[in-house]
Amino acid sequence: MADEAYREWLAGLDAESRRRQQAFLDALAAKLGRPRVTEPPPHPFRGAPDFWKEYELSPEERIERFIANFRASGGHAFRVSGLAEAARFIADKALELGVPAVIRQDEPVLAGLGLESLLPGVEVRVWNEDPAEDWIARAAGAGMGVVLADFAVAHTASIVTLSARGKGRSVSLLPPALAAVIPAGRLFTRLGEVLSRFDETGREGLPAGVHFISGPSRSADIENDLTIGVHGPGIVYALIVDA
Repeated sequence: MADEAYREWLAGLDAESRRRQQAFLDALAAKLGRPRVTEPPPHPFRGAPDFWKEYELSPEERIERFIANFRASGGHAFRVSGLAEAARFIADKALELGVPAVIRQDEPVLAGLGLESLLPGVEVRVWNEDPAEDWIARAAGAGMGVVLADFAVAHTASIVTLSARGKGRSVSLLPPALAAVIPAGRLFTRLGEVLSRFDETGREGLPAGVHFISGPSRSADIENDLTIGVHGPGIVYALIVDA
């Protein structure tokens, strides 16, 4: 009986709340001098308009647009002729920054960079190569993270990385500098082209994390004082690899 009385009491509170809400909206409509809208407006279109779904850049235009937009967001974007040039670029920047250690994803493409031989005296570690280690601490102590983009988007200048056992998100989030290798074939025009792939995969096939990197971390307080590198790397290099 007590449960029934409690449910009646809750129902009464709900009814009173709705009555006050209706009275408030009626009074507001009266002051505006127009009747209240009580039915939702028609919404015949869902998602992106057709003209945007059909919008497509050529491969060359994608590269140019990505580089321009990424630089505009405060990042450093370059086009390189191959993995050898990408490796030299990353090694030069690591030495220039004086990083004590570099941590990279466990990806065959990144293994092919050969950073160990290019960075004598700098520790190069591979995420999760020894499950017994504290890899979050390793990433936090590294001066540079190196990741391979799963996708990239020209229009938003976004690098997309997916989390996996050998691809912890800490690699791209914790070091103060990040280098992202982007195969040109993984660069798309619109963000929707990437997002639709996750819809097709379905919930069961989604990775543990999907991360969008559009330049260095930028944070501002209520007074719009901008700070770089608070919630992620302050320096981001995006390298689009032709081959």
